[in-house]
Amino acid sequence: MTTEATFDVVIVGGGPAGSTAADDLARRGYSVLLLDRRGRIKPCGGAIPPRAIQDFAIPDHLLVARIRSARMVAPSHAKVDIPIEGGFVGMVDREIFDEWLRKRAEESGAKREDAVFEHLDRDPDGVCVVHYLRLDGEGKSHPESVRTRAVIGADGARSKVAKQAVPGAEDARYVFAYHEILSAPGRENGEYDASRCDVVYRGEFSPDFYSWVFPHGDTVSVGSGSADRGFSLRQAVTGLRQVSGLEKAKRLRSEGAPIPLKPLRRWDNGRDLVLAGDAAGVVAPASGEGIYYAMHGGRLAADAVDLFLRSGDCKALATARKRFMRVHGKVFWILGVMQWFWYRSDKRRERFVSICRDKDVQQLTFDAYMNKELVRARPAAHVRIFFKDLAHLAGLLRP
Repeated sequence: MTTEATFDVVIVGGGPAGSTAADDLARRGYSVLLLDRRGRIKPCGGAIPPRAIQDFAIPDHLLVARIRSARMVAPSHAKVDIPIEGGFVGMVDREIFDEWLRKRAEESGAKREDAVFEHLDRDPDGVCVVHYLRLDGEGKSHPESVRTRAVIGADGARSKVAKQAVPGAEDARYVFAYHEILSAPGRENGEYDASRCDVVYRGEFSPDFYSWVFPHGDTVSVGSGSADRGFSLRQAVTGLRQVSGLEKAKRLRSEGAPIPLKPLRRWDNGRDLVLAGDAAGVVAPASGEGIYYAMHGGRLAADAVDLFLRSGDCKALATARKRFMRVHGKVFWILGVMQWFWYRSDKRRERFVSICRDKDVQQLTFDAYMNKELVRARPAAHVRIFFKDLAHLAGLLRP
């Protein structure tokens, strides 16, 4: 095996983070190699807010559904419907969406390889060498290696790149998710609404996270997540299908994968590498939302690499995390506290769903979700929510 080529940037992983970084850097004129194994699909509800559609120029044809409301289902089966007033949440099929992102990067000038990352090394002159297995059309693998000035590790949760290059990456904690993509039911299913996402907080389907029924146009994603390794997510999804009237729906495919619980403390190796997406841990606690944060993190990683390559200052790589946490750190902290407290038992989750009946909570939640920032324009509502939360915590308000 010989090292033949040199790239400005090698990006490991072609999900939303890696593909966004590849597109941004290729458009700036850098030579980019994007490594991603074809056919890999992450289990995901597929929700992207208007902010993502706007910031990353997502075309309408990728939106397989437009969600106008959310239904929260409590352990007692009580339901709270929350309308999305004056807007919608777009839904994408990750199989189609991720491939479109990779093709966009390729059209911008990135070279794409169907490959599996192996390990990092260095030539005697100190330049990073990326070793990988290139997969041909017949399923055979061929060892390859390339020299590169910079690396972006966007190879998902339990990132091999992160574990090899970034201190502390092995300490990350995860929720494990599993979902099934089914053929969407017809009108005979009176419980199913193609414009509504159902978020289910019932311990039998997830003891410490939540389960979901998310419409995808002609299909529907039914899934569950849990950090309890002994909990059977497959059985949970089977049970959720039954109570949702989807037990007879045709299963088209299924996927499972770990989802990180919080951003890593460090995203770079202090030399020539930075992480993005799930590899960096940028999945929102409590909600598990990751597409927008992955794409934003990929863009920030691209900016950091651009600054590093232009300046030669390796400290530039740390700006990706600093900029991300400056914008999203407070939201992630709040969501993390919420998940830690409200998801611990069905009794608490019952109260959490009850809080979601509050109009102030609904409005502020969706404002923050749609715009990806905390809303400060309604201080009186924040004060009301604060005292209502205290009353729920003290048990003064009943679900």
